[in-house]
Amino acid sequence: MSAFVLVHLLVALALPAVARRNTRAAFAIAAVPPAAALTWVLARSGSVLSGDAVVEQIPWAPLLGLEFTFRLDALALLMTLLVAGIGVLVLVYSIGYFQPGSGDARRSAPLLLAFAGAMFGLVLADDLLTVYVFWELTTICSFLLVGQAGISRESRRSALQALMITTMGGLAMLLGFVVLGEAAGTYRISEIIDEPPGGAQLAVAATLILVGALTKSAQMPFHNWLPTAMVAPTPISAYLHAASMVKAGIFLVARLGPVFVGVPQWWVPTLVFGLFTMVVGGWRALHETDLKKLLAYGTVSQLGFLMVLVGQGTYAAALAGAAMLLAHGMFKATLFLVVGAVDHQAGTRDVRELSGLGRRMPALAIIALLAAASMAGLPPMLGFLGKEAAFGAFLGTGGGGLLVDFVLVLGSVFTVAYSARLLWGAFGDKPGVHPTAAKPPNALLLVPAAVPAFAGVVLGVGYPLTDELAGSYAAVFGAGADAPHLELWHGFELPLLFSVLAVAAGLWAHAARARLTAVRNRLPKLLDAQRGYERMMALLERTAVGVTGRTQVGSLPTYLAIILLTVLAVPGSVLLYHAHIPDDMRLYHNLLQVPLAVLVIIAAIAAVRAKRRLTAVLVVGVIGYGIGGLFIVDGGPDVALAQFLVETLTMVAFVFVLRRLPTRFTKGDAARSLRWPKLALSVAGGVVIALAAVLFSAARQRPPDVSADFIAQSEKGAGATNVVNAILVDFRAFDTVGEISVLAVAATGVASLVLASRFDRRRRSTRGAAAVASAEKPGAVLSGNGHRHEEVQE
Repeated sequence: MSAFVLVHLLVALALPAVARRNTRAAFAIAAVPPAAALTWVLARSGSVLSGDAVVEQIPWAPLLGLEFTFRLDALALLMTLLVAGIGVLVLVYSIGYFQPGSGDARRSAPLLLAFAGAMFGLVLADDLLTVYVFWELTTICSFLLVGQAGISRESRRSALQALMITTMGGLAMLLGFVVLGEAAGTYRISEIIDEPPGGAQLAVAATLILVGALTKSAQMPFHNWLPTAMVAPTPISAYLHAASMVKAGIFLVARLGPVFVGVPQWWVPTLVFGLFTMVVGGWRALHETDLKKLLAYGTVSQLGFLMVLVGQGTYAAALAGAAMLLAHGMFKATLFLVVGAVDHQAGTRDVRELSGLGRRMPALAIIALLAAASMAGLPPMLGFLGKEAAFGAFLGTGGGGLLVDFVLVLGSVFTVAYSARLLWGAFGDKPGVHPTAAKPPNALLLVPAAVPAFAGVVLGVGYPLTDELAGSYAAVFGAGADAPHLELWHGFELPLLFSVLAVAAGLWAHAARARLTAVRNRLPKLLDAQRGYERMMALLERTAVGVTGRTQVGSLPTYLAIILLTVLAVPGSVLLYHAHIPDDMRLYHNLLQVPLAVLVIIAAIAAVRAKRRLTAVLVVGVIGYGIGGLFIVDGGPDVALAQFLVETLTMVAFVFVLRRLPTRFTKGDAARSLRWPKLALSVAGGVVIALAAVLFSAARQRPPDVSADFIAQSEKGAGATNVVNAILVDFRAFDTVGEISVLAVAATGVASLVLASRFDRRRRSTRGAAAVASAEKPGAVLSGNGHRHEEVQE
């Protein structure tokens, strides 16, 4: 599994070279890794659905508990069908959609493949920290794909908005991961599910993790980034905003659902936010005239529906959620690809300008009809299976369940209505609108859209297979004795009645859309998420400007004072509150530490009292060399050597810089008046840092397991009797190489300063000689740039 993730990322790195020559070949090559991953996963689907998960562990730092763990179980299998399957179709579709050699094509091929690799890693990860790494990789890829070249203001603003909202949610989610991992004593998701922790920490973790899931899955009021991201090319919208990225939040809730079963901070927000998002998103979609915007708000509505199902922690809801997750990925990807084909062939996707395309593109219209029927929940589509199961999941739970079903039916009414509007708007013959001139799309645009549309029919008719796939995931919640199943016919029961009501009312809503839109336009706009986001960003910008204007005043003492005040106020106050001086603390361990400490203190006082800049630099260097001496006394000659090298390079660099500055420090009256406050602040900062060093050093009562292992392996494994040498040269050799590289770069910089100063001296001396020569020659003048000009003789 790790190999597939790695191959995705490596091929993505190599693709720009191919894309510069042939973008069609780049998209074709990009489709190979997800196709291979899909084939590998399907080959193991039998054992996975029978309950035998495929696990792979890659130790990174085992003693620190750091490892990459991947796990292919039923939920990961279901998500891989969407991520890899839809990914292959979108990449093939892109061959026919993008203009060969265009900038969008060159950028999109490697970015789409990198995004597919990140999503593949996300759905397979069995470790919370690994989940976060791949989660943020999808965010970065999304930012680059939506922003594209960043030429237009709209694309830049949309990409930044998506990045801001999802990243802020991701940071809250990371904090929740840490709380959950520390409470459970492990970051392995499968182990946390087997033995979930309890107490207040679980509630805190649930709240924080949900913030990340709600923002990523575009739940209201965090939904506005999704419609604005429709500025991206349609294949990108189809992949990111229908089949994969927006599913990441739903997947996370489904993955961690068994951990938070019965936790109110988990299932109540998913229910409330989900229902609200489903209804409002469907209402907004009904009135859109841009087909992509219509699908975007429809996606928001469907994501709310999914959030309701996967967040409840019951077998029936999870079964319906898994079926709808699969159904939504298929019909929504199909519809995005259909809209892309319409836009590509007709040059517009505005329903007010389109007419008669059903006659000119009958194959595309049939594909759209199949996908829209699944979205509306018509039999025998996959969407019908999921919607029937969803209506039945809340029956038998009392009046609250009926209320939930009522809201779900209301949301489904809007789903049917905007499905009909999509078909009518794209392919209908509209009176008074001139028929749109367009040629039928070619096979590259038609076949990738047709595959998931017909798959929705196959998985609906072949419901036993779908039931096994969804039931394998739902089994983590306990099926019970009378477990529900996905079927096309349950008999004349309430779920069937709800489906009939939703379809009938939805068709009426579509027929009455003009009147409903008029009512909507008369309603007061009390809440607007986009306006709220813009006002929040404007407030943040004004606050940043105000704070920066008051702190970044061009004064180095002011900057130092702000830093020290922050240290004293935030960590210093906490440190003083919990300070406890160790009982066994000694003033020194070796007598040589005393003169070295005295030397450092005297040098520090001398640096403050120095009148000349060069003197201050030299005594600061004495402080560094004194600290290096302390390292030698404590048995770290290698660390001391690094300290001496750094101090030497720093002093040389300082000397070359000081040659450009006045010899003495300048102090005005204001500096004298602030002398005592500065002194008090400096002393307080020094005391807090010294206290922190003492407390942190005493906090470790025994060497960690990593240190014990280093000590045990230093002589046997590295042949060194000095463990510090063994660590620097052998155990963390790459880190040491990195430090040496830093020193080499610093030395190069110093050498450049030396050479630059010599060049300046030579140039000044050359100018001086030229000026003297010109002055001695009659009739010649020297211009400002050193060029000599002869005076014109009349």
